[in-house]
Amino acid sequence: MAHRFAPIALLVVTACATSGAGRYQDKEMDFAAIRTVAILPLTNLSRDSAAADRVRDVLANMLLATGALYVVPQGEVMRGLGAAAIAAPSSPAMEEVVKLGKVLKADALLTGVIKEYGEVRSGSASGNIISMSLQMQETATGKVVWSASTTKGGVSFSDRLLGSAGAPMNQVTEAAVDDLLNKLFR
Repeated sequence: MAHRFAPIALLVVTACATSGAGRYQDKEMDFAAIRTVAILPLTNLSRDSAAADRVRDVLANMLLATGALYVVPQGEVMRGLGAAAIAAPSSPAMEEVVKLGKVLKADALLTGVIKEYGEVRSGSASGNIISMSLQMQETATGKVVWSASTTKGGVSFSDRLLGSAGAPMNQVTEAAVDDLLNKLFR
């Protein structure tokens, strides 16, 4: 009789052990040394052409609100990208990360991908969803020192049951960014 429940116990233990899935953090990196970050233009794979800029604004504001880091203003980042002649601003090569870090006087760069952003439907219900990933590269070496992904929002069971709409897009975006920042600062 006990053998029948062994797979369930294994599943529960495995689920608890993999709760950090979707996150990478370089164990040798001293994150306390990072004081200034620059958020590069995000890659937008969604149908909403303004998604990357909206998410980038929310990310910058929420990072600044932590008080832990200074975020280089977006205008300075754009000037720095031009001055450093970065070929692909949303995914710079390691040597470009080092070069841009010197131009912007930033300790790290954040890059990312917006995979999904906007409304999804399920029957008569709809909800907003965001799926994104971020990575941090230290500018001293160009090496990726942190990476994480998240998906927030969508159509819940209660939304389907009641035929209602989910949370507003800005709220869903803030929840996703908050989740990523929790993965960064823990």
